[in-house]
Amino acid sequence: MTSSPVGLHRVLRPRGVLPQAAERLDASPRVGPDEVRVAVERLNLDAASFRQLSTAHGGDGDAVRAAVLEIIRSRGKMQNPVTGSGGMLIGTVDEVGPRSPLGLKPGDRVATLVSLTLTPLAVTDGLAGWDGRSEQVPCAGHAILFGRSIAAALPEGMDPELALAVFDVCGAPALARRVVKGYTERGAAPTVVVIGGAGKSGSLALAAARRSGAARTVGVVPVEPEAAALRRAGLADAVTLADARDPVALSAAVGAVLGGPADVTVVCVDVPGCEHGAILATAAGGTVIFFSMATNFAAAALGAEGLAADVTMLIGNGYVPGHADYALDLLRSEPGLRALFQARMGRLAP
Repeated sequence: MTSSPVGLHRVLRPRGVLPQAAERLDASPRVGPDEVRVAVERLNLDAASFRQLSTAHGGDGDAVRAAVLEIIRSRGKMQNPVTGSGGMLIGTVDEVGPRSPLGLKPGDRVATLVSLTLTPLAVTDGLAGWDGRSEQVPCAGHAILFGRSIAAALPEGMDPELALAVFDVCGAPALARRVVKGYTERGAAPTVVVIGGAGKSGSLALAAARRSGAARTVGVVPVEPEAAALRRAGLADAVTLADARDPVALSAAVGAVLGGPADVTVVCVDVPGCEHGAILATAAGGTVIFFSMATNFAAAALGAEGLAADVTMLIGNGYVPGHADYALDLLRSEPGLRALFQARMGRLAP
């Protein structure tokens, strides 16, 4: 097999596009010279994709499972056709091409740090071990990594499901750290608001912002149980309730806590329609980080224009050098953060 480091050789249609944009990939198990095949143990569907599938099928787990199976079968990858998003996986390396640059060897247990939307994937067990009611999907099958893919060894002594949950969103805290440090290096400690602060990416972003020198951190959540959990975790200086889809209410809630808009706003919710509220809650000259696959980027751009909002808007692309190690360090050093993650997984009461 002649292989491309970015996976062009695996694109079946349309030809000439990269794997993420492809309608269908070749998920055959044969390994190219710079490829790696991973025996899959578990998928982690991204939150926006899982919410959309669950909502579309009325919470019927069997229907959700059938839908995911059909996506993988028809596309050769896991890419929700509605949200365009996928997730990531963990598994064990079982074959490595002779020219692979990834430094992996057979037997390594790894988490892929690239999206399932561009990862050739085949499932062989019909997802029989999954009830269709959670983001994490136990399964059997195989996946293919390219020369420019990224994978991380599963940390020893940590529940693999917990590690997968962290790796799934590890780009969020790394990007939050970069942005906050950009302010502090100029001598300005920013106020940081995280919309969806009790979720996986949101709680990590709050921990990263505080550690990086934010003057004040605020977590925004939609309901009181999430607010109570976030307060107990101690990750934010303040917690406030607001529906992120209501721009005026969100802006008012942030203003009531901070006395005005935030310098940095991080959007970590998995529902659409939060773009305008995030922009309205951010100060002139501030920064909005959209770390959500539910974001409508046209709505964000046009909304900022319509509000005459001079804000820098960043797309959280999921990759920042060192992001996996940094997220794990946050989890290990922040007991409240770990408790929130374990509570989401049903392992520990929040």
